[in-house]
Amino acid sequence: MSHSYRIAPATALPELARLLRELPPSCGPVRLIGVDGHAGSGKSTLAGQLADALGGAPVLHLDDIASHDELFAWTQRLIDQVIEPLGRGETAHYTPYDWRARRFGPPRPLPPAPVVLVDGVGAGRRALRPFLTHLLWLEFSHEDAWARGQLRDGEEQREFWDGWVRAERRHFDEDPSRPFADLLVRPLPTGYEVLPGPGRSPGPDQDVTHGDGPSAMC
Repeated sequence: MSHSYRIAPATALPELARLLRELPPSCGPVRLIGVDGHAGSGKSTLAGQLADALGGAPVLHLDDIASHDELFAWTQRLIDQVIEPLGRGETAHYTPYDWRARRFGPPRPLPPAPVVLVDGVGAGRRALRPFLTHLLWLEFSHEDAWARGQLRDGEEQREFWDGWVRAERRHFDEDPSRPFADLLVRPLPTGYEVLPGPGRSPGPDQDVTHGDGPSAMC
């Protein structure tokens, strides 16, 4: 994670995708990219747009790995079902959690593509960072992210959100991701700004980057 580079302005995600493809694999043949940030900040939107820029890269949503009983205690399940098979160059099979039925479903395949995105709160946790090629942090305040998430999910999810906020605070207090991020991705009204993260040593050729793609505010 010590590479230095320059990203052209106005092409943030396409240029970021190109640079990610050029990095060395970190998990067997896979370049595993973590997309972390607060709940409600727009990580899935960013991961989806970046996956498109990568030509259809697979995205693993950590919502499929977590559960009501294990909001953050899912590390070993992710390693067993995803990390270890990908590290062997094999197709992983994980069992996505159904948040309405409150049970895990049938296995879903995840191929060892050149780039695989892992999207969710905790994607940059301590136990996963050794397997990541790059860690992206979506730069969006927790107050605004949580407010947007609660507005999105409605009154019926208020009790869940109250518990989630406490759990997320505790998680990031004990195992922060942002200090180790290679890049900070800030949503703009018409795209993203990409900055070197606190986990990188800034170089003379690292520029502020912005894009004019679709908004990440949804």
